[in-house]
Amino acid sequence: MTVTLREGVSDWPTAGFPGVRMNPDTLLPVVVNEEVMESALAASEDPADRIMALLLDNQPNEAAELLAEARYKDPESFRLRIFEAEVHRATNRLDRAVQLFRHLLQDVQGSSKEAIVHQYLGRAYFVSGNALAASEEFAKALDLRVAMAADAALIYSSAVALQRARNVLELAS
Repeated sequence: MTVTLREGVSDWPTAGFPGVRMNPDTLLPVVVNEEVMESALAASEDPADRIMALLLDNQPNEAAELLAEARYKDPESFRLRIFEAEVHRATNRLDRAVQLFRHLLQDVQGSSKEAIVHQYLGRAYFVSGNALAASEEFAKALDLRVAMAADAALIYSSAVALQRARNVLELAS
């Protein structure tokens, strides 16, 4: 399922949950310290955290079941809407994931959540092989995060993702 915290991951961007970091090559979240993640999960009552853990454990069907139940109880939850699109990304229904992120982006435009959606949308584009669209979304996320004086870890995450997408574009040309 996971890797133990190992050499070379300390500079990987955090992925928004204890024990999880973003792989700078794939731009996907990876568990780097299972103990820390399990401890945080045990302390959490948020179903989105368990859904995230199932996705990290490559169990998208189980994540989708839990997501359906959670969305029924809280249909407007921003995090659950993010994970709905992430379930599609994890099951290679990338067009649907992009569509859901774009719809969510319309709903949060101008709010503090906009940068988050740009970041996720960029990742969906990157995973689908569209490095140009990914770099545009990561640039928007980075610009918004800098303008909002967001946490340095979020700015770093966007900067790493943007640089990776640009590197892929450069290699393709």
